[in-house]
Amino acid sequence: MAYNPRIHRRRSIRLRNYDYSGAGAYFVTLCTFQRASLFGDVVGDSVCLTRLGEIAYDEWLRSTSMRAEVTLDEFVIMPNHVHAIVFLLPAVGATGRSPLRRLVTGPSPRSLGSLVAGFKSAATGCINAIRGTPGLAVWQRNYYERVIRSESELDAVRQYIRANPVNWEKDPDNLEVRR
Repeated sequence: MAYNPRIHRRRSIRLRNYDYSGAGAYFVTLCTFQRASLFGDVVGDSVCLTRLGEIAYDEWLRSTSMRAEVTLDEFVIMPNHVHAIVFLLPAVGATGRSPLRRLVTGPSPRSLGSLVAGFKSAATGCINAIRGTPGLAVWQRNYYERVIRSESELDAVRQYIRANPVNWEKDPDNLEVRR
């Protein structure tokens, strides 16, 4: 069903008044459209990536070559989602931000949203070119994020990401188990 603003009530899941272009650590989760298992299979305690999973992996790594303000930390490409820790570095010099920016829709430059949008766009283009399915959705509309506020929280998220393949059989996003 197409989005209809009269019956669908979309609301932001972001922290109100939080600057997602500010320096800090973020835990992000990006899910495939309809939780389709596009990226691979979990075998034992690791993920065997498909060609589409390799594209997602490569495009995630490529993010830092295009964005000097981004440092990637722990991440995993799962069959139908990606978990990652991202550090946004402090801005140096001109930021490209404008007071008129509020008039423009879309993510702010050099922000977490801009990183996610760029990654999704690049991965989608490559994936759909391989599948011969231009315009087909690869990702769900939004993404989940959590601001990491302490070293102990960072360590816990790293461990969660590392353990994700091992825990795949219990993962609520594993549609094979929910059936």
